[in-house]
Amino acid sequence: MAVLVTRPDAQGSELVDTLNKAGIAAIHLPLFNIVAGRELNELPNKVNQLKAGDVIFAVSKNAVKFSAETLKSIGFHWRNDVQYFAVGQSSAEYFAGKAEQAVIYPFGQENSEGLLNLPELQQLNGKTVLILRGNGGRELFPEQAVLRGANVEIIECYQRVPIEYARVEQTDLCKRAGVSTMVVTSAEILKALIDFVPREEHDWLKSCRLVTVSRRIANLAIKCGWKLEQIVISPRADNASLVQTLVQTRP
Repeated sequence: MAVLVTRPDAQGSELVDTLNKAGIAAIHLPLFNIVAGRELNELPNKVNQLKAGDVIFAVSKNAVKFSAETLKSIGFHWRNDVQYFAVGQSSAEYFAGKAEQAVIYPFGQENSEGLLNLPELQQLNGKTVLILRGNGGRELFPEQAVLRGANVEIIECYQRVPIEYARVEQTDLCKRAGVSTMVVTSAEILKALIDFVPREEHDWLKSCRLVTVSRRIANLAIKCGWKLEQIVISPRADNASLVQTLVQTRP
C-alpha cells in the first residue's frame, strides 16, 4: 500500500515523513499552495472595532498563522475582552498559543455543526462575529450566526493557490508507485483531486481507499462515485490522528 497525501505545505510534508517512519510508503502531492490572504491588512482595524464580548472564530491553523503574523508585525496584541473559538482541538491549541487567550472548540464534534451546538454561541444578538478563514469555505457557520442575530465579518487570511502539474505524468507516477489510499482533508481538496486526475483514470481514482476527516466530506465522496466501504473517517484532522487511522486500518 502506498498513500497519497494531498494536504498542502508543511502539514502535508510532516504527515508524509511520519508515515514513512511508521513503515507506510507515502507520496506528497499537494494540490494547493497556501499564501497570505488579500484582506489581512483589514484585520487590525476589524479586531479594534469589536466590542467586549464579541467573537473571533479561526477556521484553521492557516487562518491563525497568517493572522498572528500580521498582528505581530505591527505590534498589535490579541484582545483579552472577546471570546475566541476554533473548529478543532489542534487549531484551538495553536490559536491559544498565538493569542495567549483561552480558545473554545467543540470537543467530540470538530466541525461547524459542533461549533453551532456550543452553548456560548446560541445567543448572538447584537454581537459581531469576526471569522478568520481562507478564500472560499463553508457558509454554514456564518449563515447560522446571522440567523442568531450576529453581525458577521469575514477576513480572508489566506488563499489556496492551485499548483500546476503535468496531470497525466503525475497520475501515472502515482499508479506505478502503487497508490491505493488517498488522504483528503477538505472538500476543496477532494474537488481539486477529481479535477486533477484525467477522466480516463477516474475508475482507478475511485477504486482507491479514501481517508478523510468528516462525514460531510465522506458524503461528498460518495456522491462523486466512491463506495461507502472504501471511505475511512479519521476522528480528528490533525496529523497524529491521521497517522493512527492509517496504521490501524492498514490492509
